[in-house]
Amino acid sequence: MRQSILIAALTSAALPAAPAGPSFDCGRVEPGSIEAQVCASPDLAALDRQLAAVYAAARAKAKNEHPPTLAAEQRGWIKGRNDCWKADDKATCVRDAYRLRIAELQARYRLLPGRGPVFYVCDGQPANEVAATFFATDPPSALVERGDRTSMMFLQPAASGARYAGGNESLWEHHGEA
Repeated sequence: MRQSILIAALTSAALPAAPAGPSFDCGRVEPGSIEAQVCASPDLAALDRQLAAVYAAARAKAKNEHPPTLAAEQRGWIKGRNDCWKADDKATCVRDAYRLRIAELQARYRLLPGRGPVFYVCDGQPANEVAATFFATDPPSALVERGDRTSMMFLQPAASGARYAGGNESLWEHHGEA
């Protein structure tokens, strides 16, 4: 019995530990910055590692993107995340920023399977057709296309049906109608 406990203890001690910090070097961040908060929080650091993996998968799919926009969008997202220093609840702001960015990349680059496209005709006008593809991201998301425009939308609280919003647009689906 003692021998098996000792073997189990030695075996588990030999396994590499999972990374605890974020994907970036915490030794290079300014004290009091949003990056320092990510370094200090195991939950935020885990979200950062998850985003790094999702971003790498998106980069692999965006290799031939013209014009190349992913890297510029990511730099803009980092600036936006760092603006969370202005928020009353910085940790919630940072957490939400990570969750939305992860979901956006997963949907936009179809890193997760989507449901759809589902077609809706607005106001009975065939020219007003909308195509929506729904993704089981966290939070749930949808890519909604109308004409030559695509909108990234996230599920919002609604009394009934499913309401997705993003930018200046929204899609409210109830019993198969929008």
